[in-house]
Amino acid sequence: MLPWRRRRQQRTKCLPGPPRHAGRRSSASLSPEATRVVESRSQINVGPGWLSTTTKRHTYDVTTAAAPGSPAGTAITQRVHSLNRPNMVSVGTIVWLSSELMFFAGLFAFYFTARAQSGGNWPPEPTELNLGLAIPVTAVLVASSFTCQMGVFAAERGDVFGLRRWYVITLIMGTFFVLGQGYEYMNLVHEGTTIAGSAYGSTFYLATGFHGLHVIGGLVAFVYLLIRTRMSKFTPAQATSAIVVSYYWHFVDIVWIALFATIYFVR
Repeated sequence: MLPWRRRRQQRTKCLPGPPRHAGRRSSASLSPEATRVVESRSQINVGPGWLSTTTKRHTYDVTTAAAPGSPAGTAITQRVHSLNRPNMVSVGTIVWLSSELMFFAGLFAFYFTARAQSGGNWPPEPTELNLGLAIPVTAVLVASSFTCQMGVFAAERGDVFGLRRWYVITLIMGTFFVLGQGYEYMNLVHEGTTIAGSAYGSTFYLATGFHGLHVIGGLVAFVYLLIRTRMSKFTPAQATSAIVVSYYWHFVDIVWIALFATIYFVR
């Protein structure tokens, strides 16, 4: 062996190396922490709290933590992992709701056109809207938007029992709104305000009726989601469904606020 190679091997043997299995911990003793994303070509980065491996096109993160009892080891990620980035279901729902918004915009245009051609008597006799009933019904529907969002927060934490509790409350409040609208319809028909009796009746029943159908559709979605959480194990896909239903319900609430202000206060 050449002298220079022999000296190199001797220096290598004298270098102190890290203890075997240093820095490794059993996966059973680790709790999840915030994931860090590293953008690079082909490398492996090892730190005291995380390990990430990257390739040329994709980044893969394996989350680790410090030893149990340390400050870092007590941090627990509570959001469902698949909800940390947008998915096509949510994006598609938002696009669909945008088209629904255009539909209701046409109903608003129809209402204001009929009002402009009425000659100032709006609503015509003998129509008398029950504002005392409409205000509490509207308040309940608006409050249901908050209970629905609480259910979404529970779904993001993976709390299926909290999701069911808040969505059942939302379901009851939405049912109360539908029953209140039905009661007002009965009173208006009894007074002689029908869909074919006047332009006001046509615009009123079309606008509020289509909105009522959307509310009923939301109630059906709540029932379907509650049944899914009962029949199978709670999954991130079900959490995504809860978020999508909340988008729809918030949209229904916003549309009703606009309808309520237009029909009951714009004379």
